[in-house]
Amino acid sequence: MTRRAALASVALAQRLALADQASQTKGRIHHSVCKWCFPKVSLDDLCVAGKSMGLSSIELLGPADWPTLTKYGLTCAMSNNPVVDGLGGITRSFNRLEHHEKLIAAYEDLIPKAAAAGLENVICFSGNRDGLADDKGLENCSIGIKRLMAVCEKHKINLVMELLNSKVNHPDYMCDRTAWGVALCDKVSSPRFKLLYDIYHMQIMEGDVIATIRKYNTYFAHYHTGGVPGRAEIDETQELNYAAIMQAIVATGFKGHVAQEFVPKRPDVVGSLRQAVNICDV
Repeated sequence: MTRRAALASVALAQRLALADQASQTKGRIHHSVCKWCFPKVSLDDLCVAGKSMGLSSIELLGPADWPTLTKYGLTCAMSNNPVVDGLGGITRSFNRLEHHEKLIAAYEDLIPKAAAAGLENVICFSGNRDGLADDKGLENCSIGIKRLMAVCEKHKINLVMELLNSKVNHPDYMCDRTAWGVALCDKVSSPRFKLLYDIYHMQIMEGDVIATIRKYNTYFAHYHTGGVPGRAEIDETQELNYAAIMQAIVATGFKGHVAQEFVPKRPDVVGSLRQAVNICDV
């Protein structure tokens, strides 16, 4: 190791020690954040800031970024999805049979890598309706996802489909209601296929957030936040009571992560993240 590298290593250790000392969370919620919401903050800086406010994860990142998280003692609570030939994203995914071969190959490549990195969850999407009936999309999704359950079970990885709103952010997205996602989980019938309950998106589509969490929590592997309306800070400027929602999540015995996925409107974006973690740390 060169002298410069040695000094950098010492400096990093000191920064992490200070960050750990600053973190005073209650430990009942495991905190994460989605990196895409903070494009102007480098991953290294977000790691250090996150450690100081009690984050244990920075997510929706792929294999290239996982070593950086490890360097800071963090994990990626929800791995990003593979995209191949325009497939695998929000709009074009498992609800079309013609997408399955490429998607399955891409996930079969990613899932062992996620397991080797010590991760637990890999995200996936339904795709848009584009004229396809919901029951047919449900059937198609189940056919493709069932083919991945053996590799998920072998590597102890959860494949997790995100519930998104189709009213504001993702027009025509198929997995836009909790009941549809739950029906898909029942059809796949594997403990390794679950849902990402995005509180922001489902407040827009359905409301009844706390009642839904109480009823369907066993189907949820992960939670995302966001202020409604506008997907901004989750403070008094929006309509959801996140402290009460977090209490409901804790009451279910949930042991996974809750990730902040709001887009800060205030200039102090790290301060907004810290505020959100404090609100959710019940």
